[in-house]
Amino acid sequence: MGILELKDVSLKINGKQILSGLNVDFWEGHVHAVVGPNGAGKSTLAYTIMGLEGYRNIDGEIIFEGEPIKDLNVTERARKGITLAWQEPARYEGLSVKKFLMASGKKVDVEDILEKVGLGVEYAERAVDKTLSGGERKKIELASILAMKPKLVMLDEPDSGIDVASLEKIFEAIKMLKEEGTTVILITHSLAVLKQAEHAFLMCNGMIVDKGRVEKIIPFFEGKCVPCRHKNMPELNGKEEDEDGC
Repeated sequence: MGILELKDVSLKINGKQILSGLNVDFWEGHVHAVVGPNGAGKSTLAYTIMGLEGYRNIDGEIIFEGEPIKDLNVTERARKGITLAWQEPARYEGLSVKKFLMASGKKVDVEDILEKVGLGVEYAERAVDKTLSGGERKKIELASILAMKPKLVMLDEPDSGIDVASLEKIFEAIKMLKEEGTTVILITHSLAVLKQAEHAFLMCNGMIVDKGRVEKIIPFFEGKCVPCRHKNMPELNGKEEDEDGC
């Protein structure tokens, strides 16, 4: 069953076409991945779903749990259970990690949540500010998502700034979210992150050019393209290659 549907969604920013006719169905309770080269429109897709300022003037429709949300702002979408974890997590000067994790208003075992993302209880009284590394802030942001228990979460480059040992904790947290029924969308260009998903979409030039099980999308990471309308699509004997990709 689809919890989130994009129907012919297109977006222009400053006159430039960023997303083009996207028709995507994200299944409830599954882990999805959206992959593609830099500039493909992956993060823009996440910002559009979240309804961030500057990303709401779309053509097409976004349906969440059977209801259109195109006209809802980011706060209203968050109240419906949609959340986004940034590639570069925000800082909150003067706010402790404990208060940050309890901001959802739900009952939270702070020590347990921190342990799940690989952080000790001593972090509870730390401030969510520049004294934390990017990797630490990313773990704390993920801990806050575990505490919120959203219906749908988008993780933008969840491995960015994370060491190998910490990455395993991130992957464990993704599994926890799935076990609790949360639909997860991983925005990534990492093969390791892709392998945490069950289903994947390949984006290029603002379009979905392929989709299917993870195994079907892995060849992208081996330098193999699929046919698309990108201006840099290679030519073979003067004609665009339209069967095997590039």
